Amino acid sequence: MASVVKTFYKNQDLLYKLLLIAVSSVLIVYFFPKSGKFQYDFQKGFPWASENLYADEDFAILKSEEALVKEREEIRSQAFLYFDYNTTVVNDVITGYDTSFSNVFKDSLITNETKYRLKKFGRTLLTDIYKAGIVKEKPAFTSSRLAYLKIGSEVTQVNLGQIYEASEVPSFLERKLNESSYAEYKNLFLQLFYDSILPNAVYNATLTENAITEELSQLSPTRGVVTKGSRIIARGELVEGEALQKMLSLKAKYETQNFSDSRYNWIVAGYILLVVLALVMLLLFIRNYRPKVYENNTQITFILFNVLLMVLLTTAVVKYNSAYVYAVPLCILPLILKAFFDARLGLFTHVITILLLGFIVPDSFEYFFLQVIAGIVTILSTQELYKRANLFISVGQITLIYIIAYFAFNSIHQGGVENLEWENLGLFVLAGLATLFVQPLIYIYEKIFGLVSDVSLLELSDTNSKLLKQLADKAPGTFHHSLNVANLCEAAANEIGANAMLVRVGALYHDIGKMNNPTDFTENQATGVNVHDDLSPKESARIIIDHVIDGIEIARKNKLPDRLIDFIRTHHGTSTVHYFYMKEKQTNEDASIADFQYPGPLPFSKETAILMMSDSVEAASKSLKNPTSILIDSFVEKIVKKQMDDGQYLNADITFKEIQQVKKVLKKKLNNIYHLRIEYPE
Repeated sequence: MASVVKTFYKNQDLLYKLLLIAVSSVLIVYFFPKSGKFQYDFQKGFPWASENLYADEDFAILKSEEALVKEREEIRSQAFLYFDYNTTVVNDVITGYDTSFSNVFKDSLITNETKYRLKKFGRTLLTDIYKAGIVKEKPAFTSSRLAYLKIGSEVTQVNLGQIYEASEVPSFLERKLNESSYAEYKNLFLQLFYDSILPNAVYNATLTENAITEELSQLSPTRGVVTKGSRIIARGELVEGEALQKMLSLKAKYETQNFSDSRYNWIVAGYILLVVLALVMLLLFIRNYRPKVYENNTQITFILFNVLLMVLLTTAVVKYNSAYVYAVPLCILPLILKAFFDARLGLFTHVITILLLGFIVPDSFEYFFLQVIAGIVTILSTQELYKRANLFISVGQITLIYIIAYFAFNSIHQGGVENLEWENLGLFVLAGLATLFVQPLIYIYEKIFGLVSDVSLLELSDTNSKLLKQLADKAPGTFHHSLNVANLCEAAANEIGANAMLVRVGALYHDIGKMNNPTDFTENQATGVNVHDDLSPKESARIIIDHVIDGIEIARKNKLPDRLIDFIRTHHGTSTVHYFYMKEKQTNEDASIADFQYPGPLPFSKETAILMMSDSVEAASKSLKNPTSILIDSFVEKIVKKQMDDGQYLNADITFKEIQQVKKVLKKKLNNIYHLRIEYPE
């Protein structure tokens, strides 16, 4: 039992990572669509690269979306319109007509026989007008469109043109009256009909739409059958037209079939294996090329969390409507990882994520190509993310790449741009704009995972920040020294391609521990009184060494990121407080060097190694009496050589060539600082 517990604790980091991969894989597969993956990959407009494909069984050929749209439009254009015909209104109008006629035609000069004929003529007009009915307002369809008049339980078929709109009635009456032999009585008839005629028909949109829906439901989505054993597509044949429809039909049949429990389990198991394989490759990449990240479980969790987030977001969009898949701002992933880590890790993780999404997105090759190109552009174009202008430029470049690639693929598929779907361009613009959300997302991640980005480093580099102002007030000499070291570090980092912003900020804070007892350090002894004159070498060394521990405590109290605290811990490595050690040796030959050594650890990166060199050189340069170019060069060589001989850079991933480049920068900068000036006359 004890051996099991010991083994568990020894391998707990590895077990945690494996558990993290297992949980991530299960979650990803859980949200994946569970249909089987079609075994043939094909692209519209490209030749079929495999051998001749024959049907294993009969299957129906699906109609293309264009054909279905055309048929639906035809059904809608030819469907009958339904109107409700109210006979009560007609009866009331006729009754009102009979009553009003005597009042309107009351002239005594009109004979009774004439009145009889006029009344009969008016009734005929009413009958003609109400034959198909009068509506207040017609629906916007052609006059030849067929319509059904629903009169009680009976239905009569008419043309839409036979139904009068209320505004059309006066012109109809005038025309009929002018054509008749009673034109002289036109004004009286118009007066009579104006008060009598009312709309009696209403367009029944609900009944019409229900009839159209029923017809649409009977529309067959297929046209013909591919029989078993017949050839679907030949090798080298272009995947377009009839061949394309057959392949799409075969794919749809496969993906919509109901799988048995055993086949379903095999599909899920296959998905899990492939997802695990992809995530393990990501973990192996991190272990081999980013060992510091691999050793940090929080950072591994952060990376896999972002992969999982992008997969789940894309899966949700695909399930809702796969047409919107390009609206997902996938380029946020490499941007975030580049902000917290580096470009290489960001791009590799981006590619792994796209491979996972290839299982669920339509046109996986096209999607993979677009997203990889966009990811590469994101990595190459985004420099210094903390500058807002750079982010906007990067978003513009990402959107442009999407649009160019989409135009290219559309030209291949359609043989032109006539059928270009402009709404897709809107999706690309939307994805580009959504990428701007990376800034607040970086801030949220910093708070949740305790990471630090260049944006935060820029804020921390402000010399008006609370901690640096305290350093300037309490230890002005140390503050000035830190500024000089920061300038040296930044120049050296730029020379060898290290993180200049990180090392500059680390240099600004590396000596904050001296704030506790500022006068114990020579750069802050403005009065010329040195407290070490009254102390033993051991006590003096302990005071000097303790500024590292004090700095770490102050940094943690002020919640500085761990990446900056690393500069405080390592800027002296395990070097010796040489002056006091030699002073102790004068009185005690058996003096232990351990009493005069900094506790470490050693610098472990290019940035921490640069700080150690710059700090030592800048501090020691104050002791030069008459600095010359030759003296400064030999002085820098001597200090860095001593550190190398002591093994201070054994753990740092910095090469001899890079150390030479750093020394060159330090020499140049110090020569600029200490160059001779002409003596001005008094």
